[in-house]
Amino acid sequence: MLIYAHRGASSDFKEGSKAAYIGALAQGADGFECDVRLTKDKQIICYHDSDTSRLSNIDLKISKSSYKELKEKVDLYLLDELLDLSISNKKDLVIELKHPVSTGAMIEKLVHKLLKSKQSEIKASGIQISLISFSYFATLRNLKSGFQTGYLVKNSNLIRFNPAPVIALSIEILRQNPGIVAAQHKRGKKVFIWTVNEAADLDLCSKVGVDVVITDKPEQARKLLGYS
Repeated sequence: MLIYAHRGASSDFKEGSKAAYIGALAQGADGFECDVRLTKDKQIICYHDSDTSRLSNIDLKISKSSYKELKEKVDLYLLDELLDLSISNKKDLVIELKHPVSTGAMIEKLVHKLLKSKQSEIKASGIQISLISFSYFATLRNLKSGFQTGYLVKNSNLIRFNPAPVIALSIEILRQNPGIVAAQHKRGKKVFIWTVNEAADLDLCSKVGVDVVITDKPEQARKLLGYS
């Protein structure tokens, strides 16, 4: 079972920051997970929220602010930079494309373009890039990218609609139905589980054969699973 750092080692560092991803390297994560949004000038940044209020003492809308304006006031990390970090350190990368957004499918278009511009480097590094989204239509667009695609689900009723080779489920769904992993594997699907921070949940994921756990605490996960 692989351990991916949720927005970096976000229990110890500001989520989505360069420090959080460097920290995840030090903590032995097998890969990174990030959320991406577009700034007003169409720069792809690693940022979960639609505005900066939760993570800073100012309130700026990501989609209505330029990268320069945001960078002057908020700790930002470009997807391009994270991709380079992943390639150079041979760490898998899961990219969650946020929706709904005012720019619609533009986020997929620009992310796919970036990935294709570095396709030879990605291939040479041997890393796995996964594109995931809660949006069914974004998932369909991601399937055309040539990169591994997953459907994010926090309502178990939506699982049957998954058109992708990966299903990314909340830990709450797994707790309620541990047999879901075997059922998905039988259908040829990989199973990613988020966000897994508790010892009992890590143990459950390991026992039922989850492919990837996404955690805020990669170092703790490794220790609890006996990896280090």
